[in-house]
Formats: sequence, structure tokens, C-alpha cells
Amino acid sequence: MTSIAVDVAVIAVSIAVLWIGARMFVDSAVHAARRFGLSELTIGLTVVAVGTSSPEIAVSLEAALESSPDIAVGNVIGSNIFNVAVILGIVALVRWVPVSRGLVRRDGLAVLASAALALAVLFDGIVTRLEGLVLLALFGGYLFALFRLTPDGPGVDGSEAAGATAGSDFGAREALELVGGLALVVVAGQFLIDSATALARVVGVSEWVIGATVVAAGTSTPEFAVSVVALTRGSSGVSVGNVLGSNIFNVLFVLGLAATVAPLSVGPAAFDGALWSFGLSTLLVAALWSGHRLSRLEGGLFVGSEVVRWLRSIL
Repeated sequence: MTSIAVDVAVIAVSIAVLWIGARMFVDSAVHAARRFGLSELTIGLTVVAVGTSSPEIAVSLEAALESSPDIAVGNVIGSNIFNVAVILGIVALVRWVPVSRGLVRRDGLAVLASAALALAVLFDGIVTRLEGLVLLALFGGYLFALFRLTPDGPGVDGSEAAGATAGSDFGAREALELVGGLALVVVAGQFLIDSATALARVVGVSEWVIGATVVAAGTSTPEFAVSVVALTRGSSGVSVGNVLGSNIFNVLFVLGLAATVAPLSVGPAAFDGALWSFGLSTLLVAALWSGHRLSRLEGGLFVGSEVVRWLRSIL
């Protein structure tokens, strides 16, 4: 019993440190991006998405290196489900979210395509090194399209470029926060992996369930914090772009990098999770395509689906 209490305490502390480190990293990264005059939506889709996904990178990479593929893949798939169902769901419950037609056509379809790719690579239960390299190459192509083919323009809600603060300097303090935040994420990720794996073994729950629920929710806390804070400040471009960008990044980069470092062999539950993620992504894109916004009813349905998933996983 003492061992379980210790593992739970370490997990809780690790999640808190992940959140602090990711916020430090995101704040300094956004400051640097605005220094170069990037738009709110572009910041949300790239800099903020990558920064808030830094816990997923650390956890999945370390899990792959420590031969815990179920946690590595479960973290990616579970985080993507959590991002849509809980983060966007709660954001929509707080305030209906307007979304531009361009965002739906480009980034909504990119989210759907990345979810389909996750299904494809997990179909046989093995993500090979070659498949990992293909995912990384596709991520490079997505970034190229985003920066080269898309001009910096209005955000999701029509807001102009977030370069209003572009005149501010990116100094030594911001650089220190950038490096320090990343270091906190890496160290906390290591502790989270070790304790989550130990807890799974003690209580008799599979590593996949722990990775797709507790670990995934923990590594998604930065996305949740950034999206809610951005919405309350009227920056729905960052709020929605953060979630969409994180989901694309998780599949193409995080899963691709983990598989490139160490091929991942997982059980049938991984494909089921990927199928659930694909279904949620399809519903999200359909909702945005039909009304170009997320309503409170749709947000409530998304949150409810996550409650059902957790009950199914644990019971």
C-alpha cells in the first residue's frame, strides 16, 4: 500500500512539474515567435503546439528507450483523444468557439489525416522504424506547407497577427526559461514514466491503460492550461490552433520519433484507441465543417465521450 501511495505522489508531482516546465517553455517560445511577427494562429499551430507537446515527446521517447511501447503509444493516442474530448470540449462549454473556413479545410483535414495515419501504422500492432521515418518526413512536409504556402493572416476568430508585441526583445531571461522549462519537462517525464509503470504492475492494470489515461491526461495538462487561458483572453486562435497542432505533432513527430529510436510493438488495444481517436477527429471536423464553430452541446458530447472511455478502460 505504501508503494502505491509513493507512486501516486510521484506521478502527481511529476505532472505538476511537467506543467510548470511546459508553461515556461511555451511562454518564452511564444515571446520569441511574436518577436518575429508570426500570426496568432501560426503560433498556436506550431510554437505553442510543439511547446505544450514537449511532455509527450519526453514521455514517449523515454518509454520507447525503456522498452515500454504501450506507454509510448498510449501516451500519444490518449493525449490526442484527451485534447479533443476534454480540452476542446471544455473550451466549447465555456464559450462557443468560432472557426474560420480556412482552418477547417487545411488544419482540420490535417488532423483527420494524421488520425488515419495512426490507424494505418497501428493496424498490425507494430510501428516500424521505417514507418517512424515516414511520419517524421510527413511532419516536415506539413511544416513546409504551413510556413511556405500559407501567408500570415487573421487568426481563427479573425484576429490579426499577434505581432503587436513584436517590438519586444527576446533576452537572456527568456532564453534561460526556454532551456530551463525544457529541462524540467525531460526530468519530470522520466519520473512519470517510472512511477506509472510501477503503479501499473502493482495494481494489475496494463501499461496501455495507464499510458492512455493517467499519463496521457498528465502530459496534456499544458495544452489544457494554455487553451483555457488563451480563450479567457479572447485568443481563440491560439486555443483551437494549439489543440489541432498538438494532435498533428503527436502523431507525426512524437510517434514518428519514438518509433525511429526503437520500433514499437503493442497489443490490440492500441488499434482500438487509434480507432476511437479517428472517430473523435471525424466528429470534430464534421462539426466544424457544418457550422464553423463548436457549440456548447458539441462540447458536452465530447466531454461525455471521455468519461465513457475512461470507464471502459479502467473497468
